[in-house]
Amino acid sequence: MVETIQYCPDCGWDQPFEQHHAVAGTCPDTADGCCGEWSCTECGAALLIGFMSRPAAPARGASRRVA
Repeated sequence: MVETIQYCPDCGWDQPFEQHHAVAGTCPDTADGCCGEWSCTECGAALLIGFMSRPAAPARGASRRVA
C-alpha cells in the first residue's frame, strides 16, 4: 500500500492515509487508472486527493445577474 500523511477532518489532526488502488492502472473509476481515493488508517475517513474538480454548472434557468 502507498501511504501519505494528510489532515483527517474526522480525527482532527494529521494521520497516515493509504491509497485504495495503489498499483498504477488498476483504478476502475478513472481513465488513466490513477486512483484519487485515500482512507485514514486510524478512523477510515475517505478523501479524494490529487485532482481538481470542475466548477458546478449553473442551474437551469438561473440568471447570472446578482440583483
